[in-house]
Amino acid sequence: MRIITGRTVTFALRALLGLGVAVGFWPILAEETAYFTLEAPEHRYWDTPLRDDPFTLLTHKLESGEVVLDASGGELGYLRSLLEALKIPVSSQLLVFSTTSLQLRFISPRNPRAIYFNENVAVGYIPGGKIEIISIDPKLGAIFYIFDIPAGNQIPVAERSDRCMNCHSGITQGRVPTLTTKSVIPGVSGGSIIEYRKGVFGHGVPLADRLGGWFVTGEVPEDSHQGNRIGRFENSAVVTTAISAETSTDLNKYLLPSSDLLPHLVREHQLGFINRCIELNYRARSYEAAAHPQFLPEHKAILKDKAADLVRYLLYADEIPLPAACRESSGSAFAAEFAQAGVRDSKGRSLRDFDLQTRMFSHRCSYLIHSLAYMGLPEWVRKEVSRQVRTALDPEHASPEYSYLAPMEKRTIAEILAETWPDWQLGAAE
Repeated sequence: MRIITGRTVTFALRALLGLGVAVGFWPILAEETAYFTLEAPEHRYWDTPLRDDPFTLLTHKLESGEVVLDASGGELGYLRSLLEALKIPVSSQLLVFSTTSLQLRFISPRNPRAIYFNENVAVGYIPGGKIEIISIDPKLGAIFYIFDIPAGNQIPVAERSDRCMNCHSGITQGRVPTLTTKSVIPGVSGGSIIEYRKGVFGHGVPLADRLGGWFVTGEVPEDSHQGNRIGRFENSAVVTTAISAETSTDLNKYLLPSSDLLPHLVREHQLGFINRCIELNYRARSYEAAAHPQFLPEHKAILKDKAADLVRYLLYADEIPLPAACRESSGSAFAAEFAQAGVRDSKGRSLRDFDLQTRMFSHRCSYLIHSLAYMGLPEWVRKEVSRQVRTALDPEHASPEYSYLAPMEKRTIAEILAETWPDWQLGAAE
């Protein structure tokens, strides 16, 4: 596969918003945004050769012939082949019908966009449109690609773009390449009428503010979220009408006839974590470049505060109560495939094990500590995160901040981390 690098102008302006990648970030002070210049020597977002993001790794295998994507089955056959090559479960499928994308002419409740994801890469597919990719580079953050589905066995030409950065690298994201999503009430044609929860994302966002412009399938109360609705103005007021994926579109155009709540919730947590890592990575590099070879004391203090924010997030400190509708998801294909991908300790326990009764996961420490976004953080930052995690999980440490974790749960999480997380020893007392 040939990738057109550099600052190519393509369809990617806002094209990847609908990948539904949720983000978690903290406010960035105006005077600090100057640190996050993508072209700065310490970042070189556009000039650094890509080597480690999943899509770049796949392109090398395609070019060498090690992997061949199957286009004989049409668009869906090619899509399935691509997902398999990227190790993305088909069961992660989500459907979004709001036109928060430059490919808006293809998107409507009749022709929603499908999103598929794992912790390191997301794929967007629109029947009749282009394939969109967000691939996480450990150092650079989100890398955006878009390409046409090729005919026959041709290797596709993927393009990178800078136009998508208008939305994915704005002031609220600290001028770094992050991920974003929208929750809107779309009109009949998909255009946005109302937007919800600007600038606030992650597993702490109330469900009532999420999923506007998305289809949500399964037995989920319609009044518990903003999905499955279109709106219109009537006497200066917005009136909404319930719709469903089953009646609005031909679900045979997709790999699955579903857009279930559990993948939505996992996605929301996932990218809230990843964006914290991306911003922290850029901040650490900027501070180091400003006072090489060591951080200034004030910069080190800020990084410790940001590490503390990340630790609270990865320990699910502000997780919303689990929606009752998820309790029926334990036997779903997504739940099984997601858990199967987990790293397990000698007792068979994993951070990917679902609870789905009182909370999302059995062991409240994020599996994303194994993600590329986290592992790409500077070692000093990872050591600080590890130190704070160890303190938080110490049964003798009675911090009110983590009082929701019972001593037994703390010990269990610590045991899992000691066997499965290489960074666990980084935070050990010296």
